Amino acid sequence: MASLFKRIKLKLLNLIPLFLLFFIALDGSSVIDFKFFSINIHFILVYFWVLKQPRTLGYGYIFISGIITDVVFGLPIGISALTLLIIAAIATYVRLVSVNISLVTDWLSFIPALIIANFIYFTSLFFLNYSVDYLYLLKNSMFTFISYPVLWLFFNALISLGMGKLHA
Repeated sequence: MASLFKRIKLKLLNLIPLFLLFFIALDGSSVIDFKFFSINIHFILVYFWVLKQPRTLGYGYIFISGIITDVVFGLPIGISALTLLIIAAIATYVRLVSVNISLVTDWLSFIPALIIANFIYFTSLFFLNYSVDYLYLLKNSMFTFISYPVLWLFFNALISLGMGKLHA
């Protein structure tokens, strides 16, 4: 009986990233705006979990989350889904070519993911004649990059609580 409760607890812990992904998409809080800066938690969440435990967030869930985000923000359907899938693809590539995964390597490999995803986002909105505030998106990318280690520590704490035992 105790092992049944332990397995249920591990399954619920394993669903936390998926709940966060859809909560962020449905709430419209993928970008947290403070007075002087903003952080794109959606990018960090997708990048970390695809890099560390790819079975936790599937590409289908990531795509649906991006579509929901587009609907909530009123963007053309597929823009956020495309950028989130690009983030996931880069995280998959980094996972395949990395020998030693640490905070520093994850953090530095997050730079090209942000640059490529934002480039696709900018060009897509530009060709669809949407107004783009480049300074806002540059600051958002910088503060998203800066805040990555804090969320990396938080997500690793979730893994150490027992989530890693499911995929081991």
